[in-house]
Amino acid sequence: MSTTDTVRTATTDLRREQRGWYFYDWACSVYSTSVLTVFLGPYLTAVAKSAADADGFVHPLGIPVRAGSFFAYCVSASVIVSIVVMPLVGAAADRTGRKKPLLAACAYVGATATTGLFFLSGDRYLLGGLLLIVANSSVAVSMVVYNSYLPQIAPPEDRDRVSSRGWAFGYAAGSSMLIVNLVLFTAHDSFGVSESVAVRICLASAGLWWGAFTLVPLRRLHDRRTASAAPAVHGWRQLASTVRDMRGKPLTLAFLLAYLIYNDGIQTVISQASVYGSEELGLSQSTLIMAVLMVQVLAVAGALGMGRLARAYGAKRTILGSLVAWTVTLAAGYFLPAGAPVWFFVLAAGIGLVLGGSQALSRSLFSHLVPPGKEAEYFSAYEMSDRGMSWLGPLLFGVTYQLTGSYRDAIISLVAFFVIGFVLLARVPVRRAIHDAGNPVPEMI
Repeated sequence: MSTTDTVRTATTDLRREQRGWYFYDWACSVYSTSVLTVFLGPYLTAVAKSAADADGFVHPLGIPVRAGSFFAYCVSASVIVSIVVMPLVGAAADRTGRKKPLLAACAYVGATATTGLFFLSGDRYLLGGLLLIVANSSVAVSMVVYNSYLPQIAPPEDRDRVSSRGWAFGYAAGSSMLIVNLVLFTAHDSFGVSESVAVRICLASAGLWWGAFTLVPLRRLHDRRTASAAPAVHGWRQLASTVRDMRGKPLTLAFLLAYLIYNDGIQTVISQASVYGSEELGLSQSTLIMAVLMVQVLAVAGALGMGRLARAYGAKRTILGSLVAWTVTLAAGYFLPAGAPVWFFVLAAGIGLVLGGSQALSRSLFSHLVPPGKEAEYFSAYEMSDRGMSWLGPLLFGVTYQLTGSYRDAIISLVAFFVIGFVLLARVPVRRAIHDAGNPVPEMI
């Protein structure tokens, strides 16, 4: 075989892996969209309220919790579980090179827990909280392994495109499932089921989708075996080593700090938007589904469009522009009038245009800051910033509501995450950070 044929074959294999990689976003993003963003928040809140005492409190483990805060607290609890597990998984992936079994384990534990939400009914708020914690921590941990493939399947100059396409696949999947959900929910009487049963079917179908489409990346991605085979029990020791290593790369650490702050705001908006719309603005579930569907459609265009902007202006400048848009959009959300879905749709449109791109470009930018051979290790720390450390926003949101009884007061506090994140990211010299990590510096970054 000639050198040209060898290169062509290698390129074809890499493209096939990239397409397989996209499909994990396609598989698990339906959980984030249908479950976490649309249905579970309002539904679990309603279940908790049905179990509440006369003062509106439930008492998990004997702790008085306002029913309206229970969902937010469960999201925060799932993050704590993620923090414990992520270093173990990241270390195991790097030391053994066996990423696919780890990805499969995380995906199918999460998919099973999500499917189990079908049994959430009556006053079983504790069951709902437990399944939420398992599913949400599973998707977060699985993303450590998933993201660690990016430096292996895409050369530096191609990562913005590959990462953006992955996010676009995810939002396209979310849109597809939400259309089905909308038909079932709005016409549940025609299907002979109650509204509650329709919601439970929508929740469970996300778990089935997640499990089914995970088979695609498991078939197409390749494990790269490493020489080291140290046991995974050293995960926390490995995390400590990673942190020490990052101290020698302070610019990588500075980027992670900025990302931790602004992404905390993004993740909180994603998980709490439907609760804000239903509880504070009095919008119907159908309106929320249509708004989130619009977010998904616009997020596909936004992710691809911001990928093109990054090629023209650089990923850092494009992310900074998205943070300005997040700040303006979220501040406007505080003033939304109740019972006015048109303005909620305007807000949703603003979120959709920047949601996918800001996350996709952050992932690809970070991939340039990872020292070669430490992909899963560093992406474990990244994922702790992405999902694993995004506990402060939901916790602040829940505490603010518990103290004030107002979701408007809770939503306005999130503006600070984007402002602080902007300032911190603007101070990071990314070209020098890439060079210090030992990677080639792309022409436009």
